[in-house]
Amino acid sequence: MKLGAVIITMGNRPAELRALLDSVARQDGDRIEVVVVGNGAPVPDVPAGVRTVELPENLGIPGGRNVGIEAFGPSGADVDALLFLDDDGLLPLSDTAELCRQAFDADPELGIISFRIADPDTGVTQRRHVPRLRAVDPMRSSRVTTFLGGANAVRTKVIAEVGPLPGQFFYAHEETDLAWRALDAGWMIDYRADMVLNHPTTAPSRHAVYHRMVARNRVWLARRNLPAPLVPVYLGVWLLLTLLRKPSGPALKAWFGGFREGWSTPCGTRRPMRWRTVWRLTRLGRPPVI
Repeated sequence: MKLGAVIITMGNRPAELRALLDSVARQDGDRIEVVVVGNGAPVPDVPAGVRTVELPENLGIPGGRNVGIEAFGPSGADVDALLFLDDDGLLPLSDTAELCRQAFDADPELGIISFRIADPDTGVTQRRHVPRLRAVDPMRSSRVTTFLGGANAVRTKVIAEVGPLPGQFFYAHEETDLAWRALDAGWMIDYRADMVLNHPTTAPSRHAVYHRMVARNRVWLARRNLPAPLVPVYLGVWLLLTLLRKPSGPALKAWFGGFREGWSTPCGTRRPMRWRTVWRLTRLGRPPVI
């Protein structure tokens, strides 16, 4: 199985990017071809053999990754699977790529693998980085219903069948959009605790656009993918959860602004999942109402 890797960068973490690229080069097995996408910024110096693409503007996380996919041919067809890695992450173990190959080879229905993200200093995995509701034990691998955007591997057949990441999302929930489309097409997703990406512990709210885009994209996600009766249920649950978390006044104002924007702006093509996919998500432990 031939692997490629897509890394997007804003060019502001050259040392971390170089360390990540070195960790990819140290992986066991066949060489992994790497494409680094400068998302509206120049790409720092990279090792020989690493391809680069520099975009004139920031297309956002999914848009940048989609450009990286196409660098491997239509829908990434030049390789069998692509690793998507954050530019400030690092693969601490040399067998991660080989474990990916083995997992995909062993299970033809497996479409996406979500890695475990661990703090490089403490080894702690944040609860939000375990893509399931029962997240108490991050060391337990399992089938899941979504995946982590900057620490995963995707079979390129999935992208060819269901399409790329939703570029208009720019930031937040693009992984769940792809995950739901993949599950609806019959693919499965695994969370693997033994495939690790080291990444500093951070809060997602550090991004200035966080609250607005989380809310806007949550609405777009539902409008694009859920059967009509589930759309108000899903969004009502998330509205209640947001209020229970008691965000600050400015954060709540930004959230409601994004929520309104999600209803008033185009969300892209609507392809509601089948009811049997709703049941599959429910059996996997996360019905698409939360």
